[in-house]
Amino acid sequence: MRLRLDLAYDGTAFSGWSRQPGLRTVQGELEAALATVVRGASDDPAPQLTVAGRTDAGVHATGQVAHLDLTAAQWSALQRAHRGRARVGEEAGHSPEGALVRRINGIAGAAADVIVHSAAVAPPGFDARFSPLWRRYEYRLADLHAHRDPRRRSHTLWLPSAVDGEAMDAAARALVGLHDFAAFCRPREGATTIRTLLDYSWMRDAEGVLIAVVRADAFCHSMVRALVGATVAVGLGRITVDELLAIRDGAARTNDFPVMGAKGLTLAEVGYPDDAELGARAAQTRAKRELTPRPA
Repeated sequence: MRLRLDLAYDGTAFSGWSRQPGLRTVQGELEAALATVVRGASDDPAPQLTVAGRTDAGVHATGQVAHLDLTAAQWSALQRAHRGRARVGEEAGHSPEGALVRRINGIAGAAADVIVHSAAVAPPGFDARFSPLWRRYEYRLADLHAHRDPRRRSHTLWLPSAVDGEAMDAAARALVGLHDFAAFCRPREGATTIRTLLDYSWMRDAEGVLIAVVRADAFCHSMVRALVGATVAVGLGRITVDELLAIRDGAARTNDFPVMGAKGLTLAEVGYPDDAELGARAAQTRAKRELTPRPA
């Protein structure tokens, strides 16, 4: 039985999503809670999570998606436990999936920095990692023009300079499209850096804080924060839009712009196709991406 989980977390105190020995991670915390929930159900291994976006240390999420696979014995035990509690009114009106959410969040505690919002039986073909059509991130940046709210200091990067937000927005929009984004990715052997950047824009909110919206079919390692750093360099007047495009088309890492800090970045939403197309999308995503040749 495959379940879909929708969750959120404050990444400040986590060493990223992926479990790592001796470090506190989102995956590690949630899988430990899951192991507690299914303990005693059977001798089957505790369920593991597959996530839509493996966020780095310090990166937050408000719209993260993951899936887990329960064995038949684990699913039956969860249903039996739910029926038993429902009879005494503890979980009346809740489904076994909803009861799972309550128990995970109960283990995490009332002041937890990771929350599971919902769980549901996944449609056939659903894969949290490979089925998405796109992922949307947001980045918060407060320069000298912005009001700085200390309550948001863990989720907003404070820049000790003034930047040209309109120039940043123009640079961001110029990067949109299907390209090899190797100049913005930390290299990984055997991994493609070809991506379709669907949307990228900057705007100031009512307090003057610059908000970037970045949406793509997928992102390679450090890509979003590098894209943010590149447009900040334009906003500071260090490079031009044409120079930025030349860097992109050169498809090689450069020192002309920084990779911006993690705390301003949030995974906001993951978009999936209709249920009937989930399996086909997952198969398509697993296939190696190839850059479509441009017309002569």
